[in-house]
Amino acid sequence: MSSGTKALMLMVPLLAFAVGGGFYSPYDEMGGFNDRKQHSSQPPLPALPTWANADLPDFSQYNDITEKKAAFFSFLYPRIVLANSRILMERHYLETLVGKSDLSSKEQRWLANQADRLRVKGEPGSHQFFQQLKHRLDVIPPSLILAQAANESAWGTSRFATAGFNLFGQWCFSRGCGLIPKQRKEGARHEVATFDSPYRSVRAYIENLNRHHSYGTLRKLRADNRQDLPLSGFELAAGLVGYSERGEAYINEIRSIIQYNNLSFYDQDFSRVMQNLSPDRLLSMATSISESNLLPGQTTTKTES
Repeated sequence: MSSGTKALMLMVPLLAFAVGGGFYSPYDEMGGFNDRKQHSSQPPLPALPTWANADLPDFSQYNDITEKKAAFFSFLYPRIVLANSRILMERHYLETLVGKSDLSSKEQRWLANQADRLRVKGEPGSHQFFQQLKHRLDVIPPSLILAQAANESAWGTSRFATAGFNLFGQWCFSRGCGLIPKQRKEGARHEVATFDSPYRSVRAYIENLNRHHSYGTLRKLRADNRQDLPLSGFELAAGLVGYSERGEAYINEIRSIIQYNNLSFYDQDFSRVMQNLSPDRLLSMATSISESNLLPGQTTTKTES
């Protein structure tokens, strides 16, 4: 599928437009998830498809805002589906462990590693432990990811996006871990994290929302509404009050981007994916050899593994 065809497909939901907002960073350190490194005790995820390591396109080349937005969504949506499908594979494995009377040492180590990564407390293997882990090991609606990426990266053209593949303004606190903001206040030590690819920025962003205490409201909203597909990015945006010092104004801005660009279209497309979560289906999505296979409407048909 040509880039032009992909752009045309992605123009369908663009009913109206919102101007990308300013750059806002989360208050605290983001998670350092690396999808290439699995704990030795964890059943390994399949190898990432090659296209997941692609660099960010040059979105500054577009003079037409409609074309820029279509290209931005066309690039990012398959990476969102890829990241979410791999989380669903982990979630499926977690569910196979629930209720087992005798967990192997390998399974216990996997649970301990996941609990450490997602900051889950409690007795490993207990009902409360499984509930908390399941609460955090879950997907984020595509509309929310697309809207925040557009806002935080100025539609993929900000310095942090182009130089560090950071689409969400995620911070890190080790010296040399990222890019130093030009207007960082005196005495501040945070940097803006850099990633190997835009996909890894998406994965780290999802983990940040899944584990940080600031986003407990978002996770509760997700759990309360998970049976009412599609999961709504517009609704979950209410849990982003801690993402920016602008608070409610930031939430309103993200919701405006979702509405003006009809990004609920992507939530609806992904909900069709979630209606068929067999292991073979998830594996096919998580290893798709072409990003075009994960564009809207494609995951309801044949995908490649």
